[in-house]
Amino acid sequence: MSSQPLWTPSAERVAEANVTAFMARMTARHGLTFPDFAALRAWSVAEPEAFWSEIWDYGGVVAETRGGPGLVDGGRMPGARFFPEARLNFAENLLRRRDRGLAIRFWGEDCVQRTLSYAELYERVGQWTQVLRGLGVGVGDRVAGYLPNMPEAVVAMLATTAIGAVWCSASPDFGVQGVLDRFGQIEPKVLFAADGYFYGGKAFDGLEKLRAIRAGLPGVIRTVVVPYTTERPNLIGLADAVRWDEALAGVVPAPIGFERLPFNHPIYIMFSSGTTGVPKCIVHGAGGTLLQHIKEHRLHCDIKSGDRVFYFTTLGWMMWNWLVTALASEATLLLYDGSPFHPSGNVLFDFADTEGMTFFGTSAKYIDALHKLGFHPNHTHKLSSLRTLASTGSPLAPESFDYVYRAIKADLHLASISGGTDLLSCFALGNPVGPVWRGELQTRGLGMAVEVFDDRGQSVRRTKGELVCTKPFPSMPVGFWNDPDGRKYVQAYFDRFPNVWCHGDFVELTAHDGLIIYGRSDATLNPGGVRIGTSEIYRQVEKLEEVLECLAIGQQWENDVRVVLFVRLRDGVALSLALEQAIRVQIRDGASPRHIPARIVQVTDIPRTKSGKITELAVRDVIHGRPVKNTDALANPESLEQFRDVPALQS
Repeated sequence: MSSQPLWTPSAERVAEANVTAFMARMTARHGLTFPDFAALRAWSVAEPEAFWSEIWDYGGVVAETRGGPGLVDGGRMPGARFFPEARLNFAENLLRRRDRGLAIRFWGEDCVQRTLSYAELYERVGQWTQVLRGLGVGVGDRVAGYLPNMPEAVVAMLATTAIGAVWCSASPDFGVQGVLDRFGQIEPKVLFAADGYFYGGKAFDGLEKLRAIRAGLPGVIRTVVVPYTTERPNLIGLADAVRWDEALAGVVPAPIGFERLPFNHPIYIMFSSGTTGVPKCIVHGAGGTLLQHIKEHRLHCDIKSGDRVFYFTTLGWMMWNWLVTALASEATLLLYDGSPFHPSGNVLFDFADTEGMTFFGTSAKYIDALHKLGFHPNHTHKLSSLRTLASTGSPLAPESFDYVYRAIKADLHLASISGGTDLLSCFALGNPVGPVWRGELQTRGLGMAVEVFDDRGQSVRRTKGELVCTKPFPSMPVGFWNDPDGRKYVQAYFDRFPNVWCHGDFVELTAHDGLIIYGRSDATLNPGGVRIGTSEIYRQVEKLEEVLECLAIGQQWENDVRVVLFVRLRDGVALSLALEQAIRVQIRDGASPRHIPARIVQVTDIPRTKSGKITELAVRDVIHGRPVKNTDALANPESLEQFRDVPALQS
């Protein structure tokens, strides 16, 4: 472990941080004093009702009423209720700014660029609320988006939630069955879709898939098609279809009549990855989502009014929902859709420089890919406005921390964050007024009673165990769709440790009160009964120049489990005995002898979900001869074939 942090914020940056102002506000209002961020976090966990009430006030939540208590039945999980008397509207809070300032700037690769001011955004949303209401869409109805990450997606979501309907989405790279597995469960009334999308400089038609999807959703009464790759898409064969512009023809902009509803009124249905069966439909409420995102954006990410906020995401990943809420902090959304490597790996940094990006969010795999490909953005770009770089999706390797500060920007808040679709937010985040330590997530979230439990349910520190949350938090799911008695919900999070949320991550609390994530608990390896996180192996193997990425699973063998490592190598590199030995030495020296794989196998591709996460469980099923329950959840299901009947795993 490094004895010195990689980055420490300057005194000026600490003084200007939102969280510093928040602590001063607490002193002025309540006489509370916090010597540091850790003290604030401790108080926020000890006094959840007071803390979340302060976030409500600090965030300037727009509501008809907040009502009485901030928390009822706070000892029950599930069962706790935050702000049970409140009535508010999610979209109204995101549309609080209505001037001519820039609300959205969009790049569709190098093919399309668009902008919307806050006033134009409000106007477009108002028009669509009229259209949706005219179609009979009302409180509790579902509206689905099968769209690229474009301004129309933001408009459609805000119009949906403004009238009390529920939004769900998928990205256009999803296949027909993958979309039907999601949308088919929740029966949307209206479907928004684009005519296609751009990727790698090519236009991909989406209308053929859309026709099949529409045929599988009999409850849809109107399909709205956004012209994107063509000016006038051919809608023949699409029942009840209309172009975006045609639907708005003659609709005069008017003030929006926001439906103010209870705190837990559903706004989103999010979908689990679906790699172990049909995706779970996770229902999230307006108030909890809003408060969590305000807290995370302003206090953990230091997003301020006028900032320009970017996250490289699609509508198939929860980070899109997270990003859009930055409008509630009066920030500008920078939207990009397409390949991050077209026409070169510099395109997102071109976007950052051109648009004055202040917050750059991406995946750990993207940072690793830049590193492997030898990009040095600090040699080619100014990045003068960029203050924060956030990474999520998988653990950020220690070497990637080094790379960011060496090759992207030295004076930068690097925030490795982690949470999930389940909570539509984060358990671990950045701390803009604290140091960044190599390989560590800086802090557990404010107001989040995150601990690490051993197998006996005892809290441990500096020992690997299960990430849990021991107290309720406002963005806990409202429930699962089609789970009337809540049984599936309880089984998903509370079966292992009653009244405690068990998240399924294998983690460790560090000496700096940070967090290291070693992988998913259900992918943890157990050779000889010793638990090993897969990322412990990945961190070592991916240091080797020849290795692009890898995947490890446990194979049942001779009444035990042996570790099998699959490696994807650079073009032209073959897995020689010498390279196998180098991999084993690297693992032994960097991790331990117990981490050394019994077998190493070269593959040409590694299966991953639509949001880019590698999926060890699907590979484990294949090598054990078990069916993979939902290949439509994978971005590259064809890659599974090379893991079937591998000779090296037969002896």
